[in-house]
Amino acid sequence: MPSFDIVSQVDLQEVRNAVDQSMREVVNRYDFKGTDTTIALADDGITVESATDHRVEAAIDVLKTKLVKRKVSLKAISGGEIKPVGGGRARADFTLNQGISQDDARALAKDIRDMKLKVQAQIQGDQLRVQGKKRDDLQAVIAEIKALDFRVPLQFVNYRD
Repeated sequence: MPSFDIVSQVDLQEVRNAVDQSMREVVNRYDFKGTDTTIALADDGITVESATDHRVEAAIDVLKTKLVKRKVSLKAISGGEIKPVGGGRARADFTLNQGISQDDARALAKDIRDMKLKVQAQIQGDQLRVQGKKRDDLQAVIAEIKALDFRVPLQFVNYRD
């Protein structure tokens, strides 16, 4: 029986490259001189810190531009509220969205059921497996899900015939 998996994964190497590129640009740009702006990748996310909230916003724009150029979806990061920290500095913390949450998986499975195709969707941890008898039905599901513009970036992997 043909099947495929729907997952939400972020290529951490591309994120690391985007953070490194944006940090290099921030160090070399004239408008960031003397602001001690940093963009750092941690295990759980990305931290942007600078002297003022306007410099943090500019650094976030640089980071988002580099992420898009590296083909990392901006849906893969969440958060980013600018908060003041000690010494008159400001910081924004982003988290990386890995995997599909249970609520999102239920909503996605409901959307698949509402397509009225002869396929079954099963939630398996942080991914969703879709099975059907016809390959055409599975391809129709993929096309419909791509058209949904879901709130997390989705990839279709492990296609088996």
